[in-house]
Amino acid sequence: MQSTSQPSPKIIVVGAGWAGLGATYHLAKQGYDVTLLEASPYPGGLVAGWQAAGRSVEAGIHGFWYPYCNTFSLVRELGITPFTPFTRSSQYSPAGLEVVSPIFQDLPRLPAPLGTFLYTQFQRLPLIDRLSALPLLYAVIDFDNSDAAWRRYDSVTARELFKDFGVSARLYRDSFEPMLLVGLFAPGEQCSAAATLGMLYYFILAHQPNFDVVWCRGTVGEMIFQPWVKRIEQAGGKLLANQRVSDLILDDNGQATGVVCGERVFTADAVIFAVGISGMQKIISSSLSLQSYQEFRDVMNLGAIDVLATRLWFDRKIEIPRPSNACFGFNATTGWTFFDLNALHDEYRNTPGTVIEADFYHANQFLPLSDAEIMSLVQRDLAKCIPAFRTAKVIDSNVIRLPRAVTHFAPGSYQYMLPATTSIKNVFMSGDWIVNRHGSWSQEKAYVTGLEAANLVISRFGRGTPAAIIPVESDEPHIQLGRSLNNTLHYLTQNLLPDFWLP
Repeated sequence: MQSTSQPSPKIIVVGAGWAGLGATYHLAKQGYDVTLLEASPYPGGLVAGWQAAGRSVEAGIHGFWYPYCNTFSLVRELGITPFTPFTRSSQYSPAGLEVVSPIFQDLPRLPAPLGTFLYTQFQRLPLIDRLSALPLLYAVIDFDNSDAAWRRYDSVTARELFKDFGVSARLYRDSFEPMLLVGLFAPGEQCSAAATLGMLYYFILAHQPNFDVVWCRGTVGEMIFQPWVKRIEQAGGKLLANQRVSDLILDDNGQATGVVCGERVFTADAVIFAVGISGMQKIISSSLSLQSYQEFRDVMNLGAIDVLATRLWFDRKIEIPRPSNACFGFNATTGWTFFDLNALHDEYRNTPGTVIEADFYHANQFLPLSDAEIMSLVQRDLAKCIPAFRTAKVIDSNVIRLPRAVTHFAPGSYQYMLPATTSIKNVFMSGDWIVNRHGSWSQEKAYVTGLEAANLVISRFGRGTPAAIIPVESDEPHIQLGRSLNNTLHYLTQNLLPDFWLP
């Protein structure tokens, strides 16, 4: 252990989202000289939200699911209460209401995934179609989030996966495809089967309550990030906005000694990147240092997905049965969600009209439209779900176009995603697209990888206490048994049979 009388190592963290804030906060608490650089004018980037004409808007609504244990632990540590109670949700198609999800934790707990199948209230999907999902349970057991499992399933599309395991066309169209469009933000033929199994297991299938969700009572920036940044600054961390990183400075030993932002250079003993794929690709495109490494050049093979976020203020109160709603079948390649902000956000709880957030994923064909054209489409589709929207008047609206905003887990992409450690020994990676074995997804995964990157810094310099990362809940006993038997079968077939099949 180094003496704490020595100067604190200088750590530069790039990107002030969940990963960057998580890494910065923990390192600041451990006494590191840590500076967080954010390209946008405020921390949080796409997640944060901001004020427009005196009203809060944000780049899409973000849910916080039951298994987000590390996120909930952080919120308790910060002493804040940003979340709604757990809410029920619905799915709609152009034909109307399709699915109602209960609050699963309130119901008698059944072995996974029986509760998910039995308690979900399908309005039209026949039982015979639902039963066609049973053979898929083998793939759920076979995919254990290991590197071997990712490589085995990643080159296969989600659509091929469901077809090969005998899922009916109607179950795929009315259940699995909608999950992909709002969970992985792309249609099944454009989603990795590995990512599909990981996402479905974490959010839905591993444990009965996993699909239960709470929402922020305002923008994430206001409710969580602002108090978090204050706590970071109190711990000695520094956050600098409007700092777009363009390069790294490497010494003769290939170690990073500085981060370049235009004309400014920040000296560094270690660097943590905590940006999304698009942001990382911009940095690589301008960085001669990173371009000299194959692993960073390979990041240019990864993709990202367009998102459209809209907010509409209507002139009257409209009865919306459940505050969060997913929609499918309105466009072949686009999923969307809409939220009753009168029910979710404190700011709109007592407004005389109705405030709706409607977010569209894989929305590339919508981005060129004018705001007026977009508003017309949104109101038309809302009216197909809840007819009262047809005669309501939009008195104000906001449209946010977000090209290449979220990670695209495309088939074959796993081989190009980076782990937390890199060939540059003092450069570490974090974010929701980084390869790790924790098993979490989305915002929780981003936060966890930020803590993992902080722990790598602590291990490198031998100063401070590593962050305690809460693991995902263990597999239930019958799943553990199934995976143990399956691993034994894999071992026997690999060692006793000729190796001539595709993995």
